[in-house]
Amino acid sequence: MSITQQAYAKVNLYLHVCGRRENGYHELDSLIVFAQTGDLLHVEAADRLSLDVVGPMASYIDVSGPDNLVMKAALGLQKLCKTDLGAQITLDKRLPVAAGIGGGSGDAAATLKALCQLWQVFPDPLGLEELALSLGADVPICMKAHANHVGGIGEVITPLPPIPDCWMVLANPMIALSTPSVFKARTGGFTDAAPMGGEYTFATFIKALKERTNDLMAPAVQIAPEIANVLQALSVQPECALTRMSGSGATCFGLFECEKDAQAAEKALQKCYPKWWVSCGKII
Repeated sequence: MSITQQAYAKVNLYLHVCGRRENGYHELDSLIVFAQTGDLLHVEAADRLSLDVVGPMASYIDVSGPDNLVMKAALGLQKLCKTDLGAQITLDKRLPVAAGIGGGSGDAAATLKALCQLWQVFPDPLGLEELALSLGADVPICMKAHANHVGGIGEVITPLPPIPDCWMVLANPMIALSTPSVFKARTGGFTDAAPMGGEYTFATFIKALKERTNDLMAPAVQIAPEIANVLQALSVQPECALTRMSGSGATCFGLFECEKDAQAAEKALQKCYPKWWVSCGKII
């Protein structure tokens, strides 16, 4: 028996840093969506746990490192379910790493979901949620893999009404950014939370997003000025309605109402910037 699970790119359409807790974690306010592009995770029954990584970004993954989230998720699920079942896990790594689009978190979430199916285990939902959060603040939202408002440090998740159909082009100049370093470079105060809700047309959705921001974009550009070039390249694509950086970067995105315009922008950027990672997908 084998299971294939997709790990879609996680994108912060806006991100406000609202405060800082005594333990150093920051209080956030964000609208998180997923684009239909990302990694693939395959699991097959085996006597023990093992991991292989393939794909265009495989060389950036430390398979045996103690911080490998796929293996940490698998071992954590074994412990939670009190099982010694094994699995051969193969990660087809297509998303850039340390890119602000939840690649590692999405892979961990995909591992939990795929192994629950493979092993036919049904862990207590609260226990599974606690395991997901222990792996990283973004793992709980990646378990859901659809648009949600996120607060707290990532653990307060509020479902949204359906958002308008739209497409996204993602671009990364192949620069890895450390999230802690971006937070450290941030100056100034905090931003009030401004959660979105209700029903939107594409035009009113874009208008609402433009009233918000990504508080980590300025410090990320300070660390990696190439991000400004990515934002500019996206913004001049025909019919691009909004350009912004996701998370702590360096991946940026452009929003489009029509699939054909997004695909045209994807092709244009791939041609002009062959060393960048560029991909488009429908928002879910």
